[in-house]
Amino acid sequence: MTEIIIDDIEIEITKKNIKNIYLSVNPSNGEVRISAPRKMTEDAIRLFVVSKISWIEKQKEKFDNQEKIMEKEYITGESHYYFGESYLLNVIYQSSNKAKVEIRNKKYIDLYVKEGSSKEKREYIIKEWYRKELKSIIPSMIDKWEKIMNLKVKEWGVKQMKTRWGTCNPNAGRIWLNLELAKTPLHFLEYIIVHEMAHLIEKGHGDKFKAIMDKYYPNWRNVRKELKML
Repeated sequence: MTEIIIDDIEIEITKKNIKNIYLSVNPSNGEVRISAPRKMTEDAIRLFVVSKISWIEKQKEKFDNQEKIMEKEYITGESHYYFGESYLLNVIYQSSNKAKVEIRNKKYIDLYVKEGSSKEKREYIIKEWYRKELKSIIPSMIDKWEKIMNLKVKEWGVKQMKTRWGTCNPNAGRIWLNLELAKTPLHFLEYIIVHEMAHLIEKGHGDKFKAIMDKYYPNWRNVRKELKML
């Protein structure tokens, strides 16, 4: 199995003993997968993907719209994840403008907001809290893996991403991590950090990249499978 990236879309390729090429988009996570004949070259696969980009984007947009039906309202009683654990949101209205978020009894996420705050405001506060929590953990993980891999990450950041858990700019020595990682177990965050740092050595996802991952993070394939099930 290999991966290619076209128009910022990550595509998983599996070669099989088949005659035709098959393309699919996973409705649950927007993952794009291709099953191709063993003799088909990567260039031919890329050309095929380019010809189907419009269809792929329409499928991903359709699934995104379906997801919006289940959008969070950020109200009391909703279930929200924090580093892999499920918590009940408890919205506490107050007269103060000083919003805050706290974990209580390993069961509740208490969100303190001003009376009458909008759904968008509550969502923004929660997301900024996730960002702060994620940023408090990332530096120590990067420092750990810089020593192990003998690399230097010049810059890193956190941002919301729809289709990728992380990105890397090898020339700038910069990595970006998806804000959604604040909702997943910590070993997923560590895997994505190592994955993006490996791209500082090797840009693609070919054999050289896999050898780097095998060397530094031998269990990466299992973790990747877990992550794809989210």
